[in-house]
Amino acid sequence: MKKCDYIFIEDMTFYGYHGVIDFEAEYGQPFVISVKMETATKQAGESDNLTYSTHYGEVFETIKTVVEQERFQLLEALAERIASCVLGTYPLIDALSVIVKKPHAPIRGNFKTVGVEIYRERM
Repeated sequence: MKKCDYIFIEDMTFYGYHGVIDFEAEYGQPFVISVKMETATKQAGESDNLTYSTHYGEVFETIKTVVEQERFQLLEALAERIASCVLGTYPLIDALSVIVKKPHAPIRGNFKTVGVEIYRERM
C-alpha cells in the first residue's frame, strides 16, 4: 500500500561517466537526478524529531556517491542502483521513484533532456 507522505529531492546535478559510447566513459557529463520517496512523516512532524524521518542530506550524499563513483553503460542501470542503495540504506523509505536525466546525451538534434524513471518498492 502506498503511503500518502513523501520526501523528495529534485534536480540534483552530479558529474558522472555513464554511457555506451567510449568518450562518455572517458570525458563524462552531468546527470540530473530526482527522487520521490514514500515514507510516513506524521510521527516526525508531530515530534519535530529527525529520528522518525529520513535525513535528505544523507540521501543526497548516497546518490552522489553512486553517480560520481560508479560506472554504468545504461541510465536504467544507474537508476536501479540508486533505488537499491536508497532502499537498502534508509529503512523508513518504503518505496521511491527515481528519475535520471542526461541533458547532454550524444544525440544529433534539438532536445532538452533524455532519461528514465523507475518506481521500486521495498520487498
